[in-house]
Amino acid sequence: MHNLFDSHTPRLDAILYKACMVIARLLLAYFFFTALFWKLPGRNFGCGSEFAFPVPAENNYYNSNDSSGLCYWMGLESIYASQPRQVLIADMRSAGWPAISVNIMPLAKLNGFLLDNLFIPQIQIFGWLVWLTEFWVFLSMLLGLFTRLGALASFGISMQLYIGLANVPRPFEWEWTYGFLVLLSIAMLGAAAGRTFGVDGWLRRKLSGPAERGNRLAKLALLLS
Repeated sequence: MHNLFDSHTPRLDAILYKACMVIARLLLAYFFFTALFWKLPGRNFGCGSEFAFPVPAENNYYNSNDSSGLCYWMGLESIYASQPRQVLIADMRSAGWPAISVNIMPLAKLNGFLLDNLFIPQIQIFGWLVWLTEFWVFLSMLLGLFTRLGALASFGISMQLYIGLANVPRPFEWEWTYGFLVLLSIAMLGAAAGRTFGVDGWLRRKLSGPAERGNRLAKLALLLS
C-alpha cells in the first residue's frame, strides 16, 4: 500500500492522522531516551561495582541489597516471578458483578527462569544488549528510520516488562504503565509512522523500484520501514 489516503479522503483527516502519528512516534522516542540514563553501560548499567541484586525478605517482600538500575528491576522480576499475579483486571464488584482478570503466573515463571539462569548471570553481556536495543528504538522513532523494526523491538521490551512487573505489589507497578507501552508499540508497527516526516518515507521512494525488480534487500527494507 503506497498511500494511506485516496482522493476522497478529507484533507483534515489526512493532516490529523499524520500529526498524531508523528507526535506519538516522537513521544515514544523520548520515553526510550529517558530510559537510557539509569542503566548506562559505563556505570555498570546502574548496578554498581558489585552488581548486587535485590534479595527476598519475608516481611517486606524484598531487600534492595543496595542495588539500583537494571539490577534492581531484574531482581524484582525474579523475586515476584513465582507469586500469583493477575492482570487486565476489571473489578466490577461495586456493580454487583464479579471481578475479571487474567493470571500470567506461568509466563512470569518462565520470565523468572530466563532471568535467573541466563540474563542475571550474564548481566554484563545482556545489560549491553538491553541498552543498545533501547537506544535503537530511540533512534528509530526519532528519525523515522525502519520504524517497523523499531516498533518490534519496542513491543518485545514492553511485553517483557509487562510480564515481569505489571501489578507487582511493592513498589506497586500499575499494569497499564506497561500496557500502554505495548499498545503504542503496536500502533507504531501497524501505522509505519516513519513514512510521515521520517527517513522511511524517503527510503520507500528510493527502494520501490529495486524491490519491484526483485532486489531482496530492497524488499526487506520496505517491509521494515
